[in-house]
Amino acid sequence: MNPAWTIENFLEVKNNQLYISGAAAADLANRFDTPLFVFSEPRIRHNIERLKRAENAIDCRLKICYAAKANSNMAILRAVREAGGDLEVNSGGELFKALRIGFRPEQIIFNGTSKTEREIEEAIIAGIYAIQADSIYEIELIERVAQRINKPANVSLRLVPEIETDTLHGLQTALLTSKFGMMPDEALAAFRRWKPDDEFLHLCGIHLHIGSQNPNAAPYAEAFKTLFENLLIIFRETGHRLSHLNLGGGFPVNYLRDESNADDFSSEQRDFFAAELEPEEVLREAWSVVKKTAKLAEAEHLLENIELLVEPGRSVIADAGVCLTSVKNKKQRPLSEIGNRKSEIANDIWLLTDAGFNILLSMETYKWYYHLISVARAGEIPTAKYKLAGPLCDGGDVYFDIEGENRLPDYRRLPENVQPGDVLALLNCGAYSVAQMFQYNGRGLPAIVLIREGGGVELIRKRDEYADLMTNDVF
Repeated sequence: MNPAWTIENFLEVKNNQLYISGAAAADLANRFDTPLFVFSEPRIRHNIERLKRAENAIDCRLKICYAAKANSNMAILRAVREAGGDLEVNSGGELFKALRIGFRPEQIIFNGTSKTEREIEEAIIAGIYAIQADSIYEIELIERVAQRINKPANVSLRLVPEIETDTLHGLQTALLTSKFGMMPDEALAAFRRWKPDDEFLHLCGIHLHIGSQNPNAAPYAEAFKTLFENLLIIFRETGHRLSHLNLGGGFPVNYLRDESNADDFSSEQRDFFAAELEPEEVLREAWSVVKKTAKLAEAEHLLENIELLVEPGRSVIADAGVCLTSVKNKKQRPLSEIGNRKSEIANDIWLLTDAGFNILLSMETYKWYYHLISVARAGEIPTAKYKLAGPLCDGGDVYFDIEGENRLPDYRRLPENVQPGDVLALLNCGAYSVAQMFQYNGRGLPAIVLIREGGGVELIRKRDEYADLMTNDVF
């Protein structure tokens, strides 16, 4: 019987070994060294196709704008483009990369709270689908830039509608306490101020984002209804007929598909990390709510020719990425305490790896869980408990929660007798890892490979050399 974490034609066990889209993980580690990120192009394509199917559930066009912030490696962006995805960028740098890899301007939207004049100018010159304005001040700034370069800007307004979800506090982006967006009445005032025939500002849509890793479908329906209600008010009071609504992203990924560590989480944490929503079903329900709202308001005509945008990041790239790490050290410690909880075993066995929070930052900032398996013994039942930690000279560089909040398990289960030199795999770590890596402790950033359609292995990021640590230093 295959382990629960396996995925047919993607994560598989053959002869007790881990295979990733047909490539032996042990061979990849031997060839490219560790730590090593491995991404699967077929899995990226699968995830985008899954999102595309959601268009079958709604009566309008669906534009899938992959959130580049989740992972903007050039080969990953290419894979998204070739799979038929569009793009959401958050900086001039991401816009530059998007255009360089071949995204057409009409495929790109630009989010962010603190855009510079240079970034706005570059977006307007490129002629992108929409700049998502975050405040009245930013709309005015966009207008000034558009006037200066004598070219109109396509603008969508981001709302903050006070919609709470069951995700982590730091991932809540639709609350009044969030830094994102403007109040609906501010947006209405903007639509009154800038007319539909304005020469330099084309106010074409509204946008909101309820946050990431949402375990429940209801907030999406509430958010979509909120968008439509604002669209209706805007039309009736200002005459603007919007061309698109942007529902944001946040579709969850099941990080706890294998439940070997599930008992070490609270029920709330299990629900969070094991969240699974089918985008097609989420949007079908949300569209149904909007259609009913439109019918009651006798405003169904406003949904004609509307385009719905979504901004998935995690649900496209998270489970497509695996981090391979080698055990570099092993030691035992006597009985320890974590908070007020004593360990269940007489001696803690520590495994020290070469993958720390410098390449998996969410494990520290959000206490994020990535399931861990042995590459060479992937089919064995994990019965032994280990404490895992990374290589950094930092007490927080551990694979558990040192503050006793029960956000991560104190121990990871692996086969008996794991030794230095063994290679381990952290699953589901393709999102917000590569994008947030940094050279802490003078540790160069790792190599990244992409398993292409057909099984070919492509190096898509070289491993840093020592000299790379000095890039841009002036001395």
